[in-house]
Amino acid sequence: MRTKTLLFAAALIMASATSAFAQRPITINLWPSEPAVASTDDKDTAQVQVFLPREKMATGRAVVICPGGGYQTLAMDSEGRDWATFFNNMGIAAIVLKYRMPNGNKMVPISDAEEAMKLVRRKAAEWHIKPNEVGIMGASAGGHLASVLATKATGDARPDFQILLYPVITMQPGLTHRGSRDRFLGTKPSKAEEREYSTDQQVTRSTPRAWIALSDDDRTVMPINGVNYYAELYRHDVPASLHVYPGGRHGWGRKQTFKYNLEMELDLRAWLQSF
Repeated sequence: MRTKTLLFAAALIMASATSAFAQRPITINLWPSEPAVASTDDKDTAQVQVFLPREKMATGRAVVICPGGGYQTLAMDSEGRDWATFFNNMGIAAIVLKYRMPNGNKMVPISDAEEAMKLVRRKAAEWHIKPNEVGIMGASAGGHLASVLATKATGDARPDFQILLYPVITMQPGLTHRGSRDRFLGTKPSKAEEREYSTDQQVTRSTPRAWIALSDDDRTVMPINGVNYYAELYRHDVPASLHVYPGGRHGWGRKQTFKYNLEMELDLRAWLQSF
């Protein structure tokens, strides 16, 4: 029975995939003049690609998507643009963020992500978006960036919900992804910095609701990162949903080669429809 249900759901998803977009994606430079925080790499620019659903399908909800890549590069397709069809089919605008690399200055990607959130709310009327329905999504290091905003951002930069795929959460040695930590905080961060940007230690009762997906066999970013984050959300009475798939390792994004891709999409769709 479950196999038939999954096949039927897959057919529905594929049937609507070709008609999801209202227009070609809009590319916008986040900082048309000087960025709020300068980068050491002048050629590294921050942009968003905006994928809007057909106006008649629009629910008013939007998601800013932060691809992963260890704070060194960005998986713009599988962890970014490839998600646009999924969200547009649900009437949700997808805003894919190309954030700048930190190179030891954490405020570079944070400022980019915050500006992307603010941009979506500034454009809310034009893009048929409700300002109180703007979430953030991130995978791997992008999941860390998303969780930083979810736990620390205020005002128009604060997300209303968060979606995290195999996220880097902690900056604590032994549990963190070392490359992401070193590029985000530098190679010799203080203990205070490690605590401040270990986002499981920053959860409060006002942290937005979350959906978290992990692979049990992930050897790149230990699943305990996401599990500990979920545990803190639970402890602070924040609505959250945790999904641990038996396989897939790391970096599957929306790749069709991920064995549990369909189940994952159905789980996420159900969660998005629950509130």
